[in-house]
Amino acid sequence: MRTNRLIADQRGATAIEYGLIAALIAVASLIAFQMLGLSLANIFNTIDAALN
Repeated sequence: MRTNRLIADQRGATAIEYGLIAALIAVASLIAFQMLGLSLANIFNTIDAALN
């Protein structure tokens, strides 16, 4: 009876799924911020060169 309850319990699987989703969002946001940062640096360098 106790093993049937443990097999039917999905809370651990749900927590793992949420953890994987959070990790995927974190990786995607890090990549996006890194790419945005590089393009912003190029924009500011272009502005700086134009002002000089």
